[in-house]
Amino acid sequence: MARLGFLSLALLSLQAFIGCGLAEAPKHIAVSAHASFPESEIFGVKIVNGEPAHALVTFTNEESSPIAVNFIGGALWDLDEERSQNVRNLTTSRYSMEIPAGQKESLSYTFATEMHPQDLRLQLSSIVTAEDNMYNIVAYNSTVSVVEPETSILDPQVIFLYFFLLACFGGVVYFFYTVWIAPYFPQKRRAGKGAEVKKSGASEKVDSPADGASNVAASSATTYNAEWIPAHHISRPEQKKVKGRATKSRV
Repeated sequence: MARLGFLSLALLSLQAFIGCGLAEAPKHIAVSAHASFPESEIFGVKIVNGEPAHALVTFTNEESSPIAVNFIGGALWDLDEERSQNVRNLTTSRYSMEIPAGQKESLSYTFATEMHPQDLRLQLSSIVTAEDNMYNIVAYNSTVSVVEPETSILDPQVIFLYFFLLACFGGVVYFFYTVWIAPYFPQKRRAGKGAEVKKSGASEKVDSPADGASNVAASSATTYNAEWIPAHHISRPEQKKVKGRATKSRV
């Protein structure tokens, strides 16, 4: 089933050798591949949704001739051992990397997922050519965990979600109050505009006599009858000036 998953990759590599009279590929090749995850934890490999997962694939060429790594791809399978089904195919990367005989080379492979958190079996394979023959070499075949990214309280999306939920809750409470609670409370009657106009007119009428009395009091305070005042109170006696020489002679 793994070969069927990478049949399209093999066809792409096969187009480069059309018309060359390919010989039948041998069953075994002295080339091994091993994939590791530098960012993995002690408890296993975790693939975080929406974040790139980095795998380091190391090839060891024990053949007497160089080989070329053409493609690296992967797929996620369910954990059913009897009838394992392909859940999702991963990104296929092209390299065209040549590895000399007896040498090791490491290639970086990056992929990402967006799916429900679950445990799946990850299979990473590569298409290798050696002496005009193509080989499918499995680099990784083990269980991984697909998890959601960790959320923070200061995340803008989380803050917006909190505000949205709070606004919805406030709208529901206001609707419930206006429909079911507010009608049971007595409402105060508001006076009309006519009553306000009448009150203002009456206040003006009441204030007018008071204004007249204040004006009369002010005029009476400023005007007086001079005939009833004695003359010595009206005309003040003038002070006599004494000459300075006379005072000196007397002294």
